[in-house]
Amino acid sequence: MSGTRRIWVVGTADTKGEELAFLAAQVRELGGAPVIVDVGTRAPTISPDISAGEIAGPAAPGLRAEADRGVSVSAMSAAFAAFAVEQLAQRSFSGIVGIGGGGGTSIITAGMRRLPIGMPKVMVSTLASGDTSAFVGVSDIVMMPTVTDLAGLNRISREVLANAAGAIVGMTLRPALPKVDRTTVGLTMFGVTTACVTAIVKDLGDQVEPIVFHATGTGGRAMEALVDSGLIAGVIDVTTTEIADLLCAGVLPAGPDRLDCIARTRIPYVGSLGACDMVNFWARDTVPRRYEGLLFYQHNANVTLMRTNAAECAEIGRWIGRKLNACDGAVRVLVPKLGVSALDIEGGPFWGPDADRALFSALHETFRPTDLRRLIELPLHINDPAFARAVVAAYHAISS
Repeated sequence: MSGTRRIWVVGTADTKGEELAFLAAQVRELGGAPVIVDVGTRAPTISPDISAGEIAGPAAPGLRAEADRGVSVSAMSAAFAAFAVEQLAQRSFSGIVGIGGGGGTSIITAGMRRLPIGMPKVMVSTLASGDTSAFVGVSDIVMMPTVTDLAGLNRISREVLANAAGAIVGMTLRPALPKVDRTTVGLTMFGVTTACVTAIVKDLGDQVEPIVFHATGTGGRAMEALVDSGLIAGVIDVTTTEIADLLCAGVLPAGPDRLDCIARTRIPYVGSLGACDMVNFWARDTVPRRYEGLLFYQHNANVTLMRTNAAECAEIGRWIGRKLNACDGAVRVLVPKLGVSALDIEGGPFWGPDADRALFSALHETFRPTDLRRLIELPLHINDPAFARAVVAAYHAISS
């Protein structure tokens, strides 16, 4: 069972044996080479090609049936993730399709998240129609709802599983894309910095492949995961608004490790303060009561923006400054003194010179310049074409 279409069919064979066997048969019928992988914690009802004991290794005793289920699921999640990475290095499979309820989904997606972007991954889950962020993370897992529970085959589950087989086989059949011989650069963008980033992308030139990430929390994390994996060689982080959400309890926050990958990898970095004038919340009635009396802008019925005040802006500036002080590679931070978003402009709903001054001053006072690390203040608005040109010039200067 070797070749380019060797597909792992993963699930808990103690409770999902019938479904795993059916899914594997569908994969085989479509021309794939299925490998049934058991991640269950009890005796399987079918004979898998790869057993749970083989995956768990020395940790297998901790997965016994009488153990606490939460402990067992956590142990198998870690074991499966390590096993998947090890087997991927040996090129032992070309795609993975999993089925599961809560426990199975947690175990299987822990392994899927460790696999590279582009590796086909389909997760058929009873939880796929809800909030799947904990399972998907910043990966490219395709989540497929089961519609019914996975408690034996029926006319609905057969259709869903057959479609999952078609999806995973189709993914593994596609030809490899041609390699792009250009340097990759990651950029962060939000609606209120779109004009800036669009101009930057246009001006970067043909030798650079821009990869733009929407600054919604997961966007920044996805970009930084690709930096750590070596798939992004430089960063133009114009839109650092996720940090505002992190520090002010917004709904699109960065993680506390935002910018740490720049220090680890020392790749060329050009940053700014795009959309640090705002914090994101959902509908107006979801805004925490402690923020009553502040300035809000209703982006739409489901998204409410809150203007950061001077104290919050100062905290954001200090946080960014401290993070960048840990970066020993080439760093340029460009400060747009006339506003940091499309709303933060003279006459705009978030125009706030006092708050902006607090942001700029705190960053300036915290930031420690070196020969490689510099802060540049410009008498421009962030969406001014001249600001975009200055960003591109700064990037080329430190990346060439």
